[in-house]
Amino acid sequence: MTQIILDGGHLTIEQVIAVAYGQPGAPEVVLSADAKNAVNRAAAAVQTLIQRGEIAYGITTGFGAFKDRVISPEDVETLQRNILISHAVGVGDIFDIPTTRAIMLIRANTLASGYSGIRLATLQTLIDMLNRGVHPRIPEKGSLGASGDLAPLAHMSLVLIGLGEAEYQGAQIGGADAMQRAGLAMVTLAAKEGLALTNGTSIMCALGVLETYRAEMLMQTGDIAGSLSLEALHGTPLAFDERIHRLRPFPRQQESAAYLRALLAGSGFTRGYDPLNVQDAYTLRCIPQVHGAVRDAVAYCRWAFEIELNAVTDNPLIFIDGDEITVLSGGNFHGEPLAIAMDYLGLAMSELGNISERRIARLIDESVNTHVLPAFLTREGGLNSGFMIVQYTAAALATESKVLAHPASVDTIPTSANVEDHVSMGCTAALKARRINNNVERILGIELMAAAQGIDFRKEVVGADKSLGRGTRPVYDLIRSRVPFIERDTLLYPHMETVRVLVSSGAIAHAANGAL
Repeated sequence: MTQIILDGGHLTIEQVIAVAYGQPGAPEVVLSADAKNAVNRAAAAVQTLIQRGEIAYGITTGFGAFKDRVISPEDVETLQRNILISHAVGVGDIFDIPTTRAIMLIRANTLASGYSGIRLATLQTLIDMLNRGVHPRIPEKGSLGASGDLAPLAHMSLVLIGLGEAEYQGAQIGGADAMQRAGLAMVTLAAKEGLALTNGTSIMCALGVLETYRAEMLMQTGDIAGSLSLEALHGTPLAFDERIHRLRPFPRQQESAAYLRALLAGSGFTRGYDPLNVQDAYTLRCIPQVHGAVRDAVAYCRWAFEIELNAVTDNPLIFIDGDEITVLSGGNFHGEPLAIAMDYLGLAMSELGNISERRIARLIDESVNTHVLPAFLTREGGLNSGFMIVQYTAAALATESKVLAHPASVDTIPTSANVEDHVSMGCTAALKARRINNNVERILGIELMAAAQGIDFRKEVVGADKSLGRGTRPVYDLIRSRVPFIERDTLLYPHMETVRVLVSSGAIAHAANGAL
């Protein structure tokens, strides 16, 4: 992608990923001609309302519980500036650059629909900031996920008016300084613009898009790790037989089973039918059922966020029919659909981490794996602890994810003098899902590292002429190109981080898929 054209209706998850992880201006973000016309039309409508002296929420009135306080025409611009200043009360860690870029892109696309009343010049400034790498420093916490993500979006918007802080070319500097260095003029907000910039779901939507995309990669990596563990444990792929899954036709259970069959095709490390050992433990035998359910959750999130990316989540909204201008107050800013989706994702990804941790435990426990592998995957047990404590780390991460999986969307705290009396906690749900994904990424890395260690012991039994599966062989080779067989106790944490990076970058999934 060299250019992404925003029109408010056709932004994709893949485009968000390209901008979030791309460089400023590569791809370049531009507005479509139709979007420019729609934005100009709505901005003109706002001015018409002011000239007529009509009362319209957020344009000529205060906000929230102050909805009945009429603002004089001479104070309209001050009102919009004040909303940014008063609402910029976020706390906590600062969002990383990819998340910040995703937030800015999604907010710009929402405003490009032409229902918010923002002026074209103001919207273009936000897009220019994105293209030139002026990244506002946005604290993670402060949003309740209703009335949108008010506090963090206020921090994003401060930089447009020369306040707040930004990162520009690696330096953390004041908002005005960043705009000047980038050659951008600061904005004096007009009627409705402060509200348009802050009222919406762009924070939780950005988090949701990035974590859904990451979860898609992690769920594939989970299948790969499970397959390599099955080979290390001399398991059987018979439980993945298409005939079994045809009789319980959850589509993504079937997808997982088919992927496992492809990964393990041609493996000399698995066992066929054995009347004395017909089935494996659930963590191996039920991979399609468990991982398939995870795939269902991730697919639901993709569906939800593909809709939200092109939704108008401002309030109020401006509708124009000929000379008639209608300003409607509604609740599209309420993040409940996203909050539930993120809670669902967190729950599912926790389970992906849970089953992976149990496979790690099976790899290191010789009594459980029936002495297929030595205790703790080391030769001189006692003198060497091997992978004993690595499993502790996986267990700690899995437990933390279970705690984090408690849904945020079932909680609500009324705000704004009980006008905003039910909130979604969508941003909280999204931040929890991110932490869970971080944990799962590490757990899967540990499983892959332990499985590769197990494969090396199995090679001594099956012989050099036996090959791993079509998809697992390149994954094992990739791991071994970066992490050696652990002959005796050594510092393991650098190797754990190396494999985590392979997972995080998508290199594991790419290696497997490139061979299929």
